[in-house]
Amino acid sequence: MDFIVKDFRVKPLQNGHYLKAYLATYIINGEKRDWELVKTGNSVAILIYNKSNNTFVLVKQFRPAVYFNHNINYTYELCAGLLDKELSLEEIAAEEVLEETGFKVSPNELKKITAFFTSVGSSGSKQHLYFVEVDESKRVNLGGGVEGEEMIEVIEVPIKDADSIIYNEDIATTPGLMFAFEWFKNNYS
Repeated sequence: MDFIVKDFRVKPLQNGHYLKAYLATYIINGEKRDWELVKTGNSVAILIYNKSNNTFVLVKQFRPAVYFNHNINYTYELCAGLLDKELSLEEIAAEEVLEETGFKVSPNELKKITAFFTSVGSSGSKQHLYFVEVDESKRVNLGGGVEGEEMIEVIEVPIKDADSIIYNEDIATTPGLMFAFEWFKNNYS
């Protein structure tokens, strides 16, 4: 799927729902400093291994910030979502897997890999990384995210091609994706 972007505009954000911009002022080692930062939500991300096809299930997604800063139409990412519900991390992760990729998994099938901080220079949000195995019997729909909110295409990358994605600087990926692929190579295969 090609993402055709037209009439892209940017204006100052007054009262963001997902992001709040701030100027922090502080004294460190006796020196006054300022720092621009953004308050964002924490998230879950899920490395999905489709054992029927020996592939990773990823999302190819339009990200306005990447488009704005780098003129790149899409990124390759892990399935992921914000912690914006009163549910456990595993319940939110299972919902995201279904919503974005169309695979139905139960929360107890998800294996926690680790958690880490992202965008430490601007937001310092925390991401909880999970792993889950699926097969074609768990595919219940085509995925694609929330209609009208997300622009997602589900893609499957053969395990043997993982390095060609994470080490190709012409493909926009995330650090979480790169880390997850390396974790899989070191712990699973």
